[in-house]
Amino acid sequence: MKQEKFSFKKRLKSFSYAFNGIATLLHDEHNSRIHVAAMAAVAIFGCILGLSPTEWCIVALCCGGVLMAEAMNSAIEAVADLVSPEYHPLIKKAKDVGAAGVLMMAMGAATAGLIIFIPKLLFLIEN
Repeated sequence: MKQEKFSFKKRLKSFSYAFNGIATLLHDEHNSRIHVAAMAAVAIFGCILGLSPTEWCIVALCCGGVLMAEAMNSAIEAVADLVSPEYHPLIKKAKDVGAAGVLMMAMGAATAGLIIFIPKLLFLIEN
């Protein structure tokens, strides 16, 4: 297969597709807006509680992971709906597993958040 010649213009266009995907995710998927609101609250509390650079990295990766999982789940659902608009047990399975991926990532992020934030909150309460 012949490799396509590098094009800076095409690379920039690929970013526009990605940003369009983000806009679509936030516009069309209610859960993504809930995740973003939760992330804003985490960022505010992180600023108030003075997270370390390492803690900010963990929080950022967790937030990015949750949004990525939500995006992948939304993509799975869109393709599944196109392929099989009527009920099919395999489509249900694909959608359920995609939703489970979001839930697992969100639970992991929440766990990391609790590990980071609880000691800081306890310190504030005790002092």
